Amino acid sequence: MRDNTQAEILVAGAVAAFTVDLLIYPLDTIKTRYQSEGFTGNSGRSWKSAHGLRGLYQGIGSVIFATLPAAAIFFMSYESAKSTLKSSLPNAVPQPVIHALASAGAELASCTVLTPAEVIKQNAQVLQRSGPSKNRSSSLEALQMVWRSEGGAARRLWTGYTALVARNLPFTALQFPMFEVFRGYLWDWRRAHTEPPQSWPNHGDSDNAQNRIQSKETQQNGLRSALVETGVVTGASAAVSGGLAALMTTPLDVIKTRIMLAAGSSSTREGAKEIASRIFREEGVRGVFRGAVLRGTWTALGSGLYLGSYEMAKMWLKGASAENNSLS
Repeated sequence: MRDNTQAEILVAGAVAAFTVDLLIYPLDTIKTRYQSEGFTGNSGRSWKSAHGLRGLYQGIGSVIFATLPAAAIFFMSYESAKSTLKSSLPNAVPQPVIHALASAGAELASCTVLTPAEVIKQNAQVLQRSGPSKNRSSSLEALQMVWRSEGGAARRLWTGYTALVARNLPFTALQFPMFEVFRGYLWDWRRAHTEPPQSWPNHGDSDNAQNRIQSKETQQNGLRSALVETGVVTGASAAVSGGLAALMTTPLDVIKTRIMLAAGSSSTREGAKEIASRIFREEGVRGVFRGAVLRGTWTALGSGLYLGSYEMAKMWLKGASAENNSLS
């Protein structure tokens, strides 16, 4: 099978982001509320009774607006960087190193688009709404709250960029190498039923293994069967790698959440070091890992859907394009 075009990668990334936003967003809202400062201590009881599980899609407008281009930027950067690094670096360089470098560069690019939306989203997720305000857009309400806060809107909207990068870089640097390794093992296990291992070119290259099996499965059983198999293998690999990476980076996520929620308040701005010290002093290790299980669970589900949808969309677009070319 041919490689995907940049336009197909862009569309596949947008499809994956939209799918995950709609299905997994409520779990992300619960996680944000659980990690927020208002959820802990004596004020937590009144906050929980007033807030509960209402408005689980609060702030999703800003997310859809930003994550579609952010996901497209990430995957276009990741695929391009991965291809460039594979061709330019010596063969002795381990594949996980290439995947870590490619994902880190892609994350830096996507975070430039994602940060303002993340600030608005997390402030919208913890809004306690009643009366006429329940009918207003939660994203616009959160944006107005950030806009009126001290320090200027531009500064507040970008106040969490460093924290977002500090969380996402370790996360992607852990997730994508593990994802490529797990995916390679699954495709090799699948390929062992049809080809002797000594005949495999580029053993351990998950992209090569996937392309070969996709081509063979499409020829033998049709595109639909190949799409299902790709979704299962990719989704399972992404779920395991995403869940593990999320558990390990939970302390960074807690700090990032507190920084971004502070953007919507008039309180004195604290740095990441001060916030981390205060959380550990007041809440201990449990506070640092607050929401770890929930974060690991929703990230596993989200990563499985995200990368599974992405690879399926890429393959479907590639197959549809090939059919159109054969008819023309």
